[in-house]
Amino acid sequence: MKIFVAGATGRVGQILIKQLADKGHTVYAGARREEEIEKNEKIHPVHMNLHSTVAELTKLLSDVEVVYFVAGSRGNDLLQTDLNGAVKLMEAANQAGIARFIHLSALHSLVPEQWPESIPDYYVAKFFSDKWLIDQTDLDYTIVQPGSLEETVGSGKITTNVTGFSKNSIENVASVLAEVLDKTNTIKKLISMGDGDTPIEEAIKNIK
Repeated sequence: MKIFVAGATGRVGQILIKQLADKGHTVYAGARREEEIEKNEKIHPVHMNLHSTVAELTKLLSDVEVVYFVAGSRGNDLLQTDLNGAVKLMEAANQAGIARFIHLSALHSLVPEQWPESIPDYYVAKFFSDKWLIDQTDLDYTIVQPGSLEETVGSGKITTNVTGFSKNSIENVASVLAEVLDKTNTIKKLISMGDGDTPIEEAIKNIK
């Protein structure tokens, strides 16, 4: 497939684009600092600014079949990047005629009473971007919702039965994002996740 990844220089994005390329896909790696992305026959760096208009973003998607949103401002630009940037990219995907949209969100994003007190504004951004994707688009979305991200080696094993807090290796999160790509059982689904004991392929296969 031809895939556009928004946020390709982020902690998750860097791993995700390599995993997708290793699976044989052509990846258009979107980032503001696209010069930091190593170009090869499968990975093509693309300059992307989420402050751009929907029309400008739509042009970036003219040759792709799937869009990933894994961008994040790390709290520095929540409204324009994490919220409005995500919504504009969803609208751009609609305008470009792309059905599949995979969105990296946060654990319990749609359940305000379970938000951590430490980063409420981040959760507000994820709440409204997720709601927009679900309620205001016809996209074939998958929303992946990990808890805290950890700089640890991925075990390749997760749980999707998360009720409280979860820790997630960044590599596991990227692997889940890559795994849901062509799995029709994940369409229109929210997938909560944490590091666990079930191999990722099996865990995603069992999503209902």
